[in-house]
Amino acid sequence: MTRAGKVYLIGAGPGDPDLLTLRAVRALRQSDLVLIDHLINPEVLAHARPGVEIRSVGKRSGRHSLPQAEINRLMIEAARDGRMVARLKGGDPFVFGRGGEEAEALVAAGIAWEVVPGISAGIAAAAYAGIPVLHRERASSVAFVSGHPGCDPGKVALEADTLVVFMCGSTIARIARTLLAWGRPRRMPVALICSGTTARQLVYTGALEELARLDSLDIPTPVIAVVGEVAALAAKLRWFGPPPLPLRAAPRREPARTAS
Repeated sequence: MTRAGKVYLIGAGPGDPDLLTLRAVRALRQSDLVLIDHLINPEVLAHARPGVEIRSVGKRSGRHSLPQAEINRLMIEAARDGRMVARLKGGDPFVFGRGGEEAEALVAAGIAWEVVPGISAGIAAAAYAGIPVLHRERASSVAFVSGHPGCDPGKVALEADTLVVFMCGSTIARIARTLLAWGRPRRMPVALICSGTTARQLVYTGALEELARLDSLDIPTPVIAVVGEVAALAAKLRWFGPPPLPLRAAPRREPARTAS
């Protein structure tokens, strides 16, 4: 008799492999198939069983990935074959990780599943940059928003003291202009955190009006942006990585040259 398969939707955390949860480690050790996103730190895979099948299925801007329907099919077919599947995602599966979509697909197919929460990059990257997203004297509310093109954080900007923007490497200047248009103060502190929690972490700080002018930023991805008074604490509370750099020091893309 074929054993019943199962899918674990596992949050691998923000990048530092030491932030993987114990539950995530146990689920990885039980799995026969591991489906990973591009942002997963390879050191996390050391917790998988020797010889386990590992497949990269996406997702990162500018890189090829499988369509979501194909990822769903892989999980469902493997589970129906009696395999234990680890669907490994950066951060937390239910925070901009499409975990909700995949869970719905598994439920519709009658597949047993479990979510293993991970430490969200929106909190951890900020913490590694010396920025508490909530602070008794500076911020009593926080909002997490997507930086993907087409997402408008404007209304949220009026309702939250701290705004944490995910996936914003190519859109952050436009987002900054939107926030200014919705009434955020021009001198509102901001921080851009590149490759947060890893040895490659870089932090750029400045004011919202400065960020609004930087359309041609060429900074390492992934990028988390923190907008709010708490971002001003990055230098004072630095405990990890190099000191914050001013936004004006951020590298720019060279303009495309036209043929003469």
